[in-house]
Formats: sequence, structure tokens, C-alpha cells
Amino acid sequence: MGRFDQKVVVVTGGTSGIGRAAALAFAREGAAVMIAGRNEERGSAVLREIEAAGGTAAFRSTDVSRAEAVDALVVETVRRFGRLDCAFNNAANLDAGTFKGTADFSETEFDRHLAQNLKSVWLCMKYELAQFLRQNTGGAIVNTSSVNGLGGAPHNALYAAAKAGVLGLTKSAALEYAGRGIRVNALVAGAFRTPMLEGVFSRLAPDNPVTAEEMYARQIPTGRVGRPEEAADVALWLCSDVASYVTGHSMIVDGGLTASMR
Repeated sequence: MGRFDQKVVVVTGGTSGIGRAAALAFAREGAAVMIAGRNEERGSAVLREIEAAGGTAAFRSTDVSRAEAVDALVVETVRRFGRLDCAFNNAANLDAGTFKGTADFSETEFDRHLAQNLKSVWLCMKYELAQFLRQNTGGAIVNTSSVNGLGGAPHNALYAAAKAGVLGLTKSAALEYAGRGIRVNALVAGAFRTPMLEGVFSRLAPDNPVTAEEMYARQIPTGRVGRPEEAADVALWLCSDVASYVTGHSMIVDGGLTASMR
């Protein structure tokens, strides 16, 4: 018996990194998983991986910064699997709004970055919560934030602002819907070996991204960058019934990086 037998889960950003690890883990634990992401090739690969292991899943190409796309994602999930029980809102993007001083960003970069990293989470919650309320059977949502959202992030102000906003959305929704049996929590992620972080290392040290990773790892008390599966395990715990009394929580998973500043 798996922890998520007979459950239906949506995982956004499920085509790589933490999202991919979570989609695979939910499926192993018995869930039917709707994988959402923009890259069809990677999404199809994750789907094949789940199905090859005997799991149940589907993939839908989705731009989570567009309301109609998110609405369609939830509708398709329910059409295919009959209901929605949990959601891991994990999609993020660093295409715009990074590695500049706060005054150097353009208005276009601001709008694009906040749409991809904050508005997207709100849209997912909006349609997921509406489905939970229609079912009237409760539900669980986990939103991915970042340690950058706990304070300032030099040359990354827009990402820090978006991830701080995710925490505000998470806690507000948790307070609003707790009485309806809906739990909303945040995974506050530190450094995990994902394609997005590897891209950051490549930009910081284009000639030797390994050196950039080693320098970053020295700041982490555990002495290493985390594995995506370690973050996924936390998301699954927060969605599971054993976390039934946990809501409005910001669970920091960072190898101790911010322990001295909390």
C-alpha cells in the first residue's frame, strides 16, 4: 500500500528537477499524477518513466502564468482521473529578472518574472482551491518557495520578491481554507542540483561551473548541494495524511544554510 493510493496529484514544473523527482515519487506511492510543464519532450520522458515502473500518469503542456491554461489543466486532471486531492505547485523560471541590480531591471522583466514565479502560483491555487471546494472533501497544496524569499538576494531582487510573495499567498490561503479541510504549506528550498541551479552556476562561472558549485557548497553546513529527491520527499510528506495538522507552514529544506539567520 502506498501513501497516495487512490489519490490524484498535480505537479507543475514536473518535467525536471524537483518537480520530476516529486512526480516519480508520488507515482511510486500510488498516486495518479498529472504532470504539467512547458517542455513536451521532457514531460513525455517523465510520463514514460512513470508508466514503465507501473505507475499512472498523464502529461499536459501548460504555461502556468496563463489563467486559461491553468484552468484547463485542472479540468483535464478531473476529466481523466475523476478528482483532485493534492497539488505541488513547483514551476519556476529564471529566464528574466536575474543577475542585475534592482534599478537595472526593465518593467518588462519585472512583469514577466513576477508572472512566471508568483502570479503562476496564485493561478494554480485559484483553480485547485475551487476544485477542492466543489468536491467538498478537503485537499492539500504545497507551493515551492526559496530561501531567497526569506530575505534579500543581491542581484536577484525579483526572484526574492516573487518567492517572498509565494510565502504570503501560502499562509493567507492556509488561514482562509483550513476550516474546509484544505491544507496549504510551502517548501522553502535551498540549493538542489536541478537544471535551473546548474544554469545559475554556469552563469556565475562559465569556464568552470563546478567551481561555483563547490564555493556555494562551502556555505552549506552539510557541505553539499541537495538532491532533488530530498526536496520531493518533503513535498510528499506535507501532502500526506501524516501531516494532517500542518498548515500555513514554511518548511525550510536547505542543509542548514539559513539556520543562523532564522
